[in-house]
Amino acid sequence: MEERHWSYAEHTKPFKHQEGELTVTRGSAWSGPGCHLGCGVLLYTDKSGKLVKVEGDPENPYNDGRLCVRCLNINEVTNHKDRLLYPMKRDPKDRGQNKWERISWEEAYDLIVEKFNKIKEENGAESVIFTQGTGRDIAQWISRLAWSFGSPNYCYPLSGAACYLPRVAGMVATTGNYWVADASQQFIDRYDNPEYKVPETMFIWGNYPLTSNSDGFYGHWVIDLMKRGMKIVCIDPKITWLAARAEEHLRVRPGTDAALALGMLNVVINEELYDKDFIKEWTYGFDQLKERVQDYPVDKVAEITWVPAEKIRNAAHILAKSKPATMQWGLAVDMTKESLPASQAIAALFYITGNADVPGGVIVPPELLPYSGGFGRELLSQEQAEKRIGLKDYPLLQYGFQIAQPDAVQKALETGVPYKIHGAWYQTTNPVACIAAEPKKWEEAVKKLDFVVFVDIFMTPSIMAVADVVLPAATFPERDGLRVGDGAQRGEVINKVTQIGECKSDMQINLELGKRFNPEAWPWEDVQDMFTHILKPTGFTFQELAEKAPAYMPFNYKRYEKGLLRQDGELGFNTATGKIELYSTFYEMAGLDPLPYFEEPSPGPGATPELLEEYPLVLTTGARIWSMFHSEHRQIERNRALRPDPEIEVNPETCTKMGIKDGDWVWVENQRGRAQRKVKATPVMDPRMVSCDHAWWRPEASPENLYDVYELNVNNLVPWIPGRSGFGSNFKTMLCKLYKVKDGE
Repeated sequence: MEERHWSYAEHTKPFKHQEGELTVTRGSAWSGPGCHLGCGVLLYTDKSGKLVKVEGDPENPYNDGRLCVRCLNINEVTNHKDRLLYPMKRDPKDRGQNKWERISWEEAYDLIVEKFNKIKEENGAESVIFTQGTGRDIAQWISRLAWSFGSPNYCYPLSGAACYLPRVAGMVATTGNYWVADASQQFIDRYDNPEYKVPETMFIWGNYPLTSNSDGFYGHWVIDLMKRGMKIVCIDPKITWLAARAEEHLRVRPGTDAALALGMLNVVINEELYDKDFIKEWTYGFDQLKERVQDYPVDKVAEITWVPAEKIRNAAHILAKSKPATMQWGLAVDMTKESLPASQAIAALFYITGNADVPGGVIVPPELLPYSGGFGRELLSQEQAEKRIGLKDYPLLQYGFQIAQPDAVQKALETGVPYKIHGAWYQTTNPVACIAAEPKKWEEAVKKLDFVVFVDIFMTPSIMAVADVVLPAATFPERDGLRVGDGAQRGEVINKVTQIGECKSDMQINLELGKRFNPEAWPWEDVQDMFTHILKPTGFTFQELAEKAPAYMPFNYKRYEKGLLRQDGELGFNTATGKIELYSTFYEMAGLDPLPYFEEPSPGPGATPELLEEYPLVLTTGARIWSMFHSEHRQIERNRALRPDPEIEVNPETCTKMGIKDGDWVWVENQRGRAQRKVKATPVMDPRMVSCDHAWWRPEASPENLYDVYELNVNNLVPWIPGRSGFGSNFKTMLCKLYKVKDGE
């Protein structure tokens, strides 16, 4: 690992200072609620300690003072009247009913330890699952809690772990590292750094970064770079603000990204537009890849993807001519069943055209601290590790990927195979509203368990449906926190400025409960002591970093030529061959196809044309909302005002054919289920498809009706069917029909 000489952004004022009668504290915005970014913020509190407003920190090089409505309204979240304020329990026979009893933290911890240890003694620690949703800056503590308890079953209730992890797994498997777009985020002086070069073209693939910021990528960097001359190519089924300004817009059919990438590879390789020197010295398996892409001629790919052949060729030519080119991609790649070969094909485009680890290309984020990839795996015995659910069915999990496979966990919940699950810990997740496919199946399976605990900020449909104990989590202004990595190339600190009720931070809850489960695994006095331990390689305490953050470390390009990408210090990449593996020896070892390929989404127009008469439309789900993050923020009046109801975007031509109009409430339905949506008639959609936002529930509705979640949840239509690797699932590639909601429905 590179020697760490950290540097810091200059601030004109100390991290805590006075402005009139208000105290201003500098920090960053991590969960909860929020997204994956950690934008620099200034938190304003009054004399009573109440958070009264939040502004962006103009001296933070990450976001330059810019904030979205979610951050600007965080005081409304933190101070909301409906916050969970103290621990509560209820009798398991009352699951689904609003019959909660307030208890103390000591009572809650005692009850959890008693119940989980009893399950452990009688059935083994593996029969308790530890589950999270989107991790943000707290995933490391949840996984440590699982492993210190002795359970190998740390997981996500998301089919195919189809969020971020497929892309991470795919790139680690083929290159040894994860790669991100180079937007100069690793430099304090950003675009003015003399080593940096503005990309000639950015390919925005399966992501709309202005509303959906992934992997530490701040979406408005795209605008910054466009102002500096960068062109963009958008791969998106929908016409967006960015797509309308693109050099080329490829309106790909959802789920066919792998075919599109292979068609572009066909052009680049057959026209010899690749970087011959880089391929010769630093890649493995180019000849095999060349042979594979012959199966994907452009005209064939055009038929599959709905993208005209001339557009595919033009996009390939733009990529080959751009020196450098970079890529910002997103969740749409993960949310197809065979997402690993899709990401393999897409990433290969940028490797073979000479854009790997060069200024303005795609880069490997420096590993600021090793805890970011997992914290405490050594606590799990080999015997327990081998009991991880899904390990035998999905061999790829044996080679470094530490989660239990979610679909196999769901099967175990339903059937008791390979063994029965008795207890569950759910933290930072609202499965029944947000990420669980076929959510009624998830609810019915979890209700079979002996004991279920949730940690959250608000009461949710999932808690109301299945929980026995709920613990109140702090929002980010109520806690201290530490975040490094995640593609952001910086260390950030979250500074506590206020306290609501008896709420505790997620990591404080994990620390205090972990001490009771396994004191030796949690030797720290408090969270700041724990953070200081994590920071030990840097030589800084948590408090010292809090006063200086954001922190940056030196960055080098072409680290593969300097022995900086491998733990053994050898030149090259962190793979078995020491090269970027276009033909993956890792996949071959795991019994998977070592080359990228395309598989038709099923059901879908290409795989099941016989269904088109009843279900004529391609349905894609998960469209992001400016004012909300997944299932969060629906209690917040100003945020909700920007999207009061769940919507489905439909082309006006399609509306006319179906006898519906803008503003109508319709059922969107397929063979698995249905959900209500309000029609938004818009020409940005292809007439052959429709798009739904996701994670809908109504906090103002009846608790006993689970806040209308089953009437509104588009995941009623989504299956538990993972890719053959165990990664990826078809959340964005289904068939459906639409019809009006009748009066009284």
